[in-house]
Amino acid sequence: MTRTAILSDIHGNLAALRAVLADVQSLNVDRIVCLGDVVGYGPQPCACLDQAIEFDFCVLGNHDSSALFDPEGFNVAAEQAIFWTRAQLECGRDGPEASRRRMEFLCKLPRTVREGGVLFVHGSPRSPTNEYVFPEDTQNGKKMEKLFSMIPHLCFQGHTHVPGIFTPDMRFIRPMELAGGYSVTDKSQRLMINVGSVGQPRDGDPRSCYVLYDEQAVEFRRVEYDIEETVKEIEAEPELDNFLGYRLREGR
Repeated sequence: MTRTAILSDIHGNLAALRAVLADVQSLNVDRIVCLGDVVGYGPQPCACLDQAIEFDFCVLGNHDSSALFDPEGFNVAAEQAIFWTRAQLECGRDGPEASRRRMEFLCKLPRTVREGGVLFVHGSPRSPTNEYVFPEDTQNGKKMEKLFSMIPHLCFQGHTHVPGIFTPDMRFIRPMELAGGYSVTDKSQRLMINVGSVGQPRDGDPRSCYVLYDEQAVEFRRVEYDIEETVKEIEAEPELDNFLGYRLREGR
């Protein structure tokens, strides 16, 4: 039985990523995968990419894509951050070979990965890179029915930074409602599982979030990290909006 750590939305937050990887290493985990947005917002895009390159696989996130192409639909702070991120990836401070390796990694990221009845995406099964599926979408029956029709068994996703499990009966189960893991042994059941965010949680809990999956159950893990380290690094970069750091304190 393979035990997988599923990370998403690292967003250039190296302090958070290191804390999560330390937690992963303390467990009996066979592999690490990532659901995209390794970069964007945060102050350490190159170092985070260097870590992600070592994962078993990573899918393409919208910020990863925007680091290569022009961003669409971003607010001013996010757009400014992605242009700064692109400059960091291109400048080759640690040499052109390292810069080329990171850019090639981003260019080759798949939009989806499927393993049997399990789908891995950044956004949704319908629009893997860009579509958001928010908890309140449980009120949108037409949207949810379409999404569930595209899922073989499980769909792991990120993008909203809000962890939880979507069920076909239009529920959204938050991690705090679960006592331990959530069974996924019923292969006829379809679920969408948002694994939350490593680098920028937005569910009111500032701790990093990721998921453990072992083919029998999923378990949400919360990990504390040195938020002030990341805040100071953002404050030190004039082209990054300080708000991108301050929001980390509230998990918003």
